[in-house]
Amino acid sequence: MTVRTRFAPSPTGMLHVGNARAALFCFLFAKGQGGDFILRMDDTDKARSTEEFAEAIKADLAWLGMDYDETFKQSDRFDKYEAAFDDLKARGLVYACYETPDELERKRKRQLARGKPPVYDRAALELTDEQIAAHEAEGRNPHYRFKLSGNAIVWNDMVRGEQKIETASLSDPVIRRADGTWLYTLPSVVDDIDANISHVIRGEDHVTNSGAQIEIIEALGGKVPVFAHFSLMLAADGGALSKRFGSLSLRDIRESGVEAMSLNSLIARLGTADPVEPVQDMATLIKGFDMTRLGRAPARFDAEDVTRLNARILHDMPYEAAAPRLAAMGAPEGAAFWDGVKGNLKLFDDVGDILRLIEGPVSPVIEADDVDYVATALDALPQGDLTEQSWSEWTQNLKESTGRKGRALFMPLRQALTGQAHGPEMQHLLPLIGYDKAVARLQGKEG
Repeated sequence: MTVRTRFAPSPTGMLHVGNARAALFCFLFAKGQGGDFILRMDDTDKARSTEEFAEAIKADLAWLGMDYDETFKQSDRFDKYEAAFDDLKARGLVYACYETPDELERKRKRQLARGKPPVYDRAALELTDEQIAAHEAEGRNPHYRFKLSGNAIVWNDMVRGEQKIETASLSDPVIRRADGTWLYTLPSVVDDIDANISHVIRGEDHVTNSGAQIEIIEALGGKVPVFAHFSLMLAADGGALSKRFGSLSLRDIRESGVEAMSLNSLIARLGTADPVEPVQDMATLIKGFDMTRLGRAPARFDAEDVTRLNARILHDMPYEAAAPRLAAMGAPEGAAFWDGVKGNLKLFDDVGDILRLIEGPVSPVIEADDVDYVATALDALPQGDLTEQSWSEWTQNLKESTGRKGRALFMPLRQALTGQAHGPEMQHLLPLIGYDKAVARLQGKEG
């Protein structure tokens, strides 16, 4: 069996972290099994679905590194849903209901008041031809429900183990609204059958829905896929996700400068007992992903973890991976620059700040107590081309000639050369600044 999973967003808004987690689980599992990852656009809501959102979803997946093998949209498949609907209706498995939303709500309240579960009573099946005609004369259009068997539906869930849904305790699901539009259930089932989806991986809020969907799949002659319902995601404190990262769109997160793999590394391990570690590439993440490691407890998402992982990924990033981006920023060629600065980066864009330290202009900072010392340092600066050894040779000579050591030895030089008290190691920066700029800055001139 070829493993085939699908990610099925609605193009009615931007993707957020919760969506990314669902997509990532589908992608990692499929690729780990040598299978296919399908992107399905659930755009049956014609009023809210837009091509702009669909393109934004594709851009987000591309940024995250999730290449899909196939893609299609539901709006191109209405004839398929119509055919399945007609088939089920002809066999008495779909029936028309004429209650208004207000009438259904009153029924639910009466059932609850009597201590009964608010399950639809199938009153529509008892309507006479005269009653139906009267409803239609009033201008009522029916909505349609799928008639559940009342049997227990059992499956072995990859995350939750054996699951059992008593369909007798459920309302027959509405599959088509009174205005003729489709709800999620029937189109999704038809698409999964036609696309040969082998594994449906989604949040645990769909567990109950799976009972009804399995019955519809079997009624249409399809093969029931393997289900995996993972836990939902909460903020670190157990509450709703904050706007810091959790409910921000992926586009917002991308534009903040975060590396895609820092987000992937975190959400791939959320909900497992495995430690969260920075992973440099998707191939490594695929190799280490195990669906059975997901637990049933809610996953806790902390935006600070993304920030920490981002720095660690940059600190470990090999020059070969960074080189194209460095070249685009005008950074010096060769691994020496990258190896010298990456340990100070929180975001890749911080490279630009370091380049400005090198290229200038920089306003030197020379404290009054250090004026004579900096002048001495200028005289002792090695002449000609500066190398990575120049800093240690220079400071060692100054230590011996002035008696200074530690912070008193290094900090005045850093502040004069960069205008800052912190930054990359000076042994790496000094040869990049170069002799002429170093002289000017030690003289207190902008350069």
